[in-house]
Amino acid sequence: MRIVISHKYQEIISIENLLAAWEEFAREKKKRADVRIFARALLYNILSLHRDLTSNTYVHSSYEAFNITDPKPRNIHKATVRDRLLHRAVYRVLYPEFDKTFINDSYSCRKGKGTHLAFKQLVRYARRVSNNYTGPCWAIKMDIKKFFDSVDHEILMSLLSERIEDNKLLHLLRTIIESFEMSPGKGMPLGNLTSQLFANIYMNPLDQFVKRKLKAKYYLRYADDFLLLSTEPSELFGYFVEINNFLEERLKLNIHPDKVYLRKLEWGIDFVGYVARPHYNFPRQKTLKRILTKIAHSDEETLLRSMPSYLGYVRYVSSYEARQKMISLSKLSTNEVILAASL
Repeated sequence: MRIVISHKYQEIISIENLLAAWEEFAREKKKRADVRIFARALLYNILSLHRDLTSNTYVHSSYEAFNITDPKPRNIHKATVRDRLLHRAVYRVLYPEFDKTFINDSYSCRKGKGTHLAFKQLVRYARRVSNNYTGPCWAIKMDIKKFFDSVDHEILMSLLSERIEDNKLLHLLRTIIESFEMSPGKGMPLGNLTSQLFANIYMNPLDQFVKRKLKAKYYLRYADDFLLLSTEPSELFGYFVEINNFLEERLKLNIHPDKVYLRKLEWGIDFVGYVARPHYNFPRQKTLKRILTKIAHSDEETLLRSMPSYLGYVRYVSSYEARQKMISLSKLSTNEVILAASL
């Protein structure tokens, strides 16, 4: 049954939804200067935004660009607080509607999903394909080249139009989408909450193609990284050819030529920050090395704040030695480690 979204514009722009969106948006950002300034005249600002949306005079502002390293360099484009509040309001209403249309094995930016569940599913699939590690299991992993920079605005709008029968809402979404471009008619900003939803909507045709047309049983996607498993490398090469053609023709995307990996389970299958092998799994060595370097060069206050996430990263895999290295390098006492892990 085709899911159609209609009469959602008024729900998105309602005062109630804008206030709820503000509460979610400001929850962890109250100390930031631009958020504090917006909050000083909160009711006026929300009413002003509501008025512009009601009269169809809303205009999206420009972005502030800056670079981060997480660990690889990324160019982030940050919208104004007013625009980010609207993005949150749009997301609150549209996410649950579109999430129903996504496949189960899409794990990025979805409630109840994430990297840990994606890796657990990889381990389950690898065990199944290898017949409980008694037979061969191969994986092919692919990555989209400059995905966010390559998203085609008209293709994205056509995908939205397939589900949405609300012209005012479509006009608003076009305004958000066209507020940013890396090249004429292409690109999405990494900093927008709506970009997370748009990315899954844009990649959903690939997911459906792989599952329905190619009938691939063992397929996983996290953002623009995706992976397929099989007992036969030749089957995976066949998938690669079909997927490459589909991406170029349907979505105007290209697989990164330097990021296509064919791996045997015995060699280790790297996905979402972890490596799967028969009978045990372990952290990606590059990530672990980076974490250990940070621990070695951090002060006690930073460590108390960061150790929970560091320990959380390794808790899902075989990691006794990694945990011991982290604790030893941190020079924190046992009680301090327990306290940090409980925060």
